[in-house]
Amino acid sequence: MFALHGLPSLAADTSHVVVSFDKVVTDPSRGVNPYSRWTRFPGKNVPIRKIMLYVKFGCPDSMRCADWDYSDRIVLKRRNAANTTELNYTIAQMLTPYGGAFSKGWHFQWQVDLTDLSLVLRDSVEIEYIHSGYEENKDRGWKIQLDFSFIKGPAVAEPMAFHPVYNAAFQYGNAADPIEKKLRPYSFRPTAKSTTARFYVLQTGHGMDSIGCGEFCKRFREVWWNNKLVKRTDIWKKCGDNPLYPQAGTWLFDRANWCPGYLNQPEITDQPLVRNQENVIDLQMEPYQTNDRNVIENIFAYLIEYGSPVSAIDASLEEVMVPSTTDIYRRLNPACSNPVIVIKNNGAAPLTSCQIRYGTKGFSAHVFKWKGKLAFGETAEITLPGAIDFNEGMNEFVVSVEQPNGRKDGYPADNKQVSYFQSAPVHDGKIVIQFTTNNRPADNSYRIKNSAGQAVFERALGTLQKDSTYSDTVSLQPGCYRFDVQDTANNGLEFWYAVKAGRGICRLLNTRGQALQHFESDFGSSVSYAFVVSADSMQWSKPGAAVSVGLFPTMTKGKVVMDYFSNEPQDPLVQIVADGGDNAVVEEHQYHGLKKATFEYDLSYRSPQRYYLKVFVKDKLVFNKRIRVVAGIPD
Repeated sequence: MFALHGLPSLAADTSHVVVSFDKVVTDPSRGVNPYSRWTRFPGKNVPIRKIMLYVKFGCPDSMRCADWDYSDRIVLKRRNAANTTELNYTIAQMLTPYGGAFSKGWHFQWQVDLTDLSLVLRDSVEIEYIHSGYEENKDRGWKIQLDFSFIKGPAVAEPMAFHPVYNAAFQYGNAADPIEKKLRPYSFRPTAKSTTARFYVLQTGHGMDSIGCGEFCKRFREVWWNNKLVKRTDIWKKCGDNPLYPQAGTWLFDRANWCPGYLNQPEITDQPLVRNQENVIDLQMEPYQTNDRNVIENIFAYLIEYGSPVSAIDASLEEVMVPSTTDIYRRLNPACSNPVIVIKNNGAAPLTSCQIRYGTKGFSAHVFKWKGKLAFGETAEITLPGAIDFNEGMNEFVVSVEQPNGRKDGYPADNKQVSYFQSAPVHDGKIVIQFTTNNRPADNSYRIKNSAGQAVFERALGTLQKDSTYSDTVSLQPGCYRFDVQDTANNGLEFWYAVKAGRGICRLLNTRGQALQHFESDFGSSVSYAFVVSADSMQWSKPGAAVSVGLFPTMTKGKVVMDYFSNEPQDPLVQIVADGGDNAVVEEHQYHGLKKATFEYDLSYRSPQRYYLKVFVKDKLVFNKRIRVVAGIPD
């Protein structure tokens, strides 16, 4: 079992129900493979304030991580072991990452709020994890942990009824059998105490016709309530800022409401109920026709009836995004200034103000007075002013929300969190930016900003030359800074599919030429690095012997180039290993006293297939990347 990872410390009473699957593989003969576990959730009489699901992936102990981006489902299959009541409710949807280059010990955790499903997540239940796909299942798979976190306490508003509305994979674009026939309007008569209807929708597009639908095309969805259009949403998600990067495949291609390595988040639509009559919810897709019968929309939708909010005034602290060690906020952390939090209005009255107290344990607290306007159920992401104090290593950041609308909070137990975070790196006042462009430098820019967001050094878009190395020495005063690299094409300084774009490299060095930070070139839309400049920086951190390795291209007719960089001389061992079968080592190269070098390897004599280039330093695997030897190369 995994250890719990990246969970905040909550003031409220929390219990965890963990469901583990040590080895999840595909069934290529069927395309799906279900894994079931019976477990017990809190009983129906236990008051539940909030339910969170944390989904953690890793490589199985006996296998490597699986390769493909498949659509998996977490299903509430049955309730009550005595009479085995069938439900088959899809409560969450996981889009698996391209895991071909992940090494042993890799893991990543996602999260989703399931509070709206509290009426059915009760008592004895059978949870089924359904893994889809057709890949090899003898040597690759996933280790998966589902952690259901139940926070006890009075509900924000009492759930009165639960209605499954849509729960299937629907064929999209077939003129002879239009999707509208399947997505029929849903009518219901609310309970006497119900005041609000919440429409909870999980949706993703899959398959690919001649124009990329449904995975790679943007289509809209409409929600109609009592014959009135109340929401239109593009079924689309940008993937270049995926917090899980890099991945082995086309992880940065935008998709129909999902990305590889992503736990789907529901869209919520609240509408007032009309009492004593039928109410109607209707989901409609943008009109579309195609001859391809493999264009699919996965739609899992539920309607929950709620009573009136319990409290008139009730704010909650939902999340501390910065500072944090939470996986999904990796691109934002570590940080040294401007904490970011999420608050929510759980009260009947609009939330127009509150006081936020925040600071690192052991340091003085700060107070910020927020003003805005949040209706019931709405959230706000707030950037707080000031520095993030820290001691070297792990720290505790404490945040509390106080005096909503200048009054006493109706339920103060969810107003405070402790977020654990790693200290930001500390450097001296001279930083060297070493930046090598690829063949498409017009996409790139980089800058250093201070804590006020002002650029103190910048190379703007359009100023960089092709295949050139820049070494910029920047002198900085003590304070907090952030170094940002942007790519407007959203494919970083390298991307295996864009072979002709080449590879760029970015490092931060000290004035002695030692690396302070290596940046992954395959970063998608941007990469960011926060650091503190201090006069006594040598007491905090020193350049280490960390190794940086790059490999390009990874889709090739045979030739690949490996660049190697280390602050101290090392004796790296390079192995090229055939994928599959006995994973035979086809080439091995031992180097001695190496600090910085570039090597070319030619695999044109090998048969077209997948290989892995692995680099070991002191018997530790420090680099593992897939090579695809192919006949043709895309642009």
